[in-house]
Amino acid sequence: MEKAILARKVGMTQVFLENGMLIPVTVLEAGPCTVIQKKTTENDGYEAIQVGFGELKQNRANKPQKGHYEARLGNTDISPHKVLKEFRLNNIGQFEVGAEIKADIFNVGERVDVSGVSRGKGYQGAIKRHGQHRGPMTHGSKYHRGLGSMGPGTTPGNVKKGKKMPGHMGARNVTVQNLEIVRADSEKNLLLVKGHIPGARGGLLVVKSTVKVKK
Repeated sequence: MEKAILARKVGMTQVFLENGMLIPVTVLEAGPCTVIQKKTTENDGYEAIQVGFGELKQNRANKPQKGHYEARLGNTDISPHKVLKEFRLNNIGQFEVGAEIKADIFNVGERVDVSGVSRGKGYQGAIKRHGQHRGPMTHGSKYHRGLGSMGPGTTPGNVKKGKKMPGHMGARNVTVQNLEIVRADSEKNLLLVKGHIPGARGGLLVVKSTVKVKK
């Protein structure tokens, strides 16, 4: 069964397992997410569910947002959400419009893939951005953190495509695969995931069942 939920990164801490081992975990505020719409092959050409996460005040919702909720849910009392996202799952029949997806959709020990936007680090050189080695620092060397050779001069006379150069670093969508769920609390809407997860505190994350299934 494929599972998915939207979450926000709270921060990192550490917990003790039953065997006494101390492990680092990332705390996620996972859900609750409301199923807003179900898309089918007959109507939309593909199967997916649309979920909302993070309540938005009624006075901050515009008319298209209110109309979308009224048409799909038939209830204007439900507060719109800050984030709407689709999940293409192979078992959308198990989800009903208006139902809530909570943190306990995942079980302890289950493996997940977490996607988020990494921290932006601005313009960086080749050493920090790509891990290249610096030049010698002594014996009269005047070339320390430069980019190095750009390739042949006359032939072909241009920089090869894909050359690792300085530039903007971070602020990219990153997925960390095969992470283990350590704890799941539906009352507090918390997921504790072993290891690190991309992004800053408060960043939006997508938690899905891992594609790396153990055989």
